[in-house]
Amino acid sequence: MTGGGRARAATASGRRGAVLAVGLMSGTSADGVDAALVRIRPGRDGRPRVTTLAAATTPYDAALRARLLALPHVDALALAALSFTLAERFSRATLALLRRAGVAPSRVAFVASHGHTAAHAPARRGAGATLQIGEPAVVAERTGLRVVADFRPRDVAAGGEGAPLVPFADRLLLGRPGRVVACQNVGGIANVTALGPGPDDLVAFDTGPGNMAIDLAAAAATGGRVRYDAGGAIAAAGRVDEGLLAALLAHPYLRRRPPKSTGRELFGAPFVAPLLARARTARARRDLVATLTAFTARSIADAYRRFLRPVDECFVSGGGAHNRTLLRHLAEALPGTRVRTSAAAGVDPDAKEAVAFALLGWAHLAGLENTVPAATGARRPVVAGAVWPGSPGTLRRT
Repeated sequence: MTGGGRARAATASGRRGAVLAVGLMSGTSADGVDAALVRIRPGRDGRPRVTTLAAATTPYDAALRARLLALPHVDALALAALSFTLAERFSRATLALLRRAGVAPSRVAFVASHGHTAAHAPARRGAGATLQIGEPAVVAERTGLRVVADFRPRDVAAGGEGAPLVPFADRLLLGRPGRVVACQNVGGIANVTALGPGPDDLVAFDTGPGNMAIDLAAAAATGGRVRYDAGGAIAAAGRVDEGLLAALLAHPYLRRRPPKSTGRELFGAPFVAPLLARARTARARRDLVATLTAFTARSIADAYRRFLRPVDECFVSGGGAHNRTLLRHLAEALPGTRVRTSAAAGVDPDAKEAVAFALLGWAHLAGLENTVPAATGARRPVVAGAVWPGSPGTLRRT
């Protein structure tokens, strides 16, 4: 999990008891904030064991979602205001989850917040940059809890892409000794962590488009009545345009070797707008939803063939885990691979990334390196994140 004497010493001297923590995640689809209440305790081998006690998604209202979808093309004042507004939503989501679970905030050790990515320009040649919003100081003030946040910049400073960070948790949650397991998240962007067959074998990167292009096309196909294609129903009613699909699969990002990461800048509105301009009828727009759904599935499968060993099992999480048409395309594109949602491995598909950031926060507070250079391309692993104190005192134990 980590390297170096410092990490081993922290494992030995830290986390002797279980702690409760809340993980928060706001993804590139801008659907809402995912919150997960977890219990983290050390195992006999020094690796943490995680139990999800409660999880919930708080949807964003249309006005806030529109502000998030305008990123990164906003001015500094609008960005600052949005950061504080979003933090208020994070705070409410945290406290609502604790009320629902019947857990007093005084029992919670910390909140770990990914925030919401406002801009992501990963390193190619020279310096990279990344920015997550959802002001942690506001969350600390509103909840009274210690907040660990701002995880990505330290990895970028160490020469990495700042993403993906979830592989740190994937290894702990979904690894299967002797098998090659693909932990495939399909949020706004799709990203994979491939584990095994050896305990130290790990490859992780953003495979490319996830739900964001599908969501935009689904909204256009329904005159704005829906924000996403529930269950893949629109895609199932449409026809895949094989010519367009082939053209989309020629996108240069898909051929780039890992480590690599991407975001809304590459597969968001500027990517979809010219496709919508050519799809003028209702039927053509349904067909576009179908084609983009197939594109997401095929781009994932093609990434496996290009960059991974043959995959035994694929566990899908994120919003895409609910898209039956996407899962069908993915299974068809991966003969010989068992494709299931992460629920089959005991991990809530909607909460996995929130749980992952709770683990990242736990590691930060333990002084453990919580990044994976094989995934991000950094020169070395780092202790990513920063802390905003809440109420005085040390970590609360359950």
